Amino acid sequence: MVHGEDNGPESFELDHTAVAAPFVRIASVKTLHSGGQLTKYDVRFCQPNVAHLDMPVVHSIEHSLATTLRWHSDDVIDISPMGCQTGFYVIVDGPTEYDAFLNLLEVAMRDVLTLDHTPAATPRQCGYAASHDIRGAQAAITDFLAHRDEWARVFSH
Repeated sequence: MVHGEDNGPESFELDHTAVAAPFVRIASVKTLHSGGQLTKYDVRFCQPNVAHLDMPVVHSIEHSLATTLRWHSDDVIDISPMGCQTGFYVIVDGPTEYDAFLNLLEVAMRDVLTLDHTPAATPRQCGYAASHDIRGAQAAITDFLAHRDEWARVFSH
């Protein structure tokens, strides 16, 4: 890598003014040196530069989906919140079929709606256990699920 070249992540190349949240897109598929593949999904809840999720909501969605996605798939490697607070990246093992991932995400989100507390939100399990809002997370997920038929539409045009 040469300093000064544009070697930033793929998301820095995404035109955030042209997308129409909520959506789910394949952000990248990487082939590892070992020969395996990782698929990174962009799960965008909020319209960039227009709206964002509050941090306690982000935190609870992260913990909740990290739990419920794994209830249904051993291929989930990580779920990471975006610093802009508009969504999450979900990384899965292998070249997961897009529609299969959407179905997995929907089932896991519906599971979050049944939770009575944020998973792993104790001081022993979490670095900022006081910063959670399961009800806010469930409200954001309810809104996201209400737009299920729009998840595949990424761009406004």
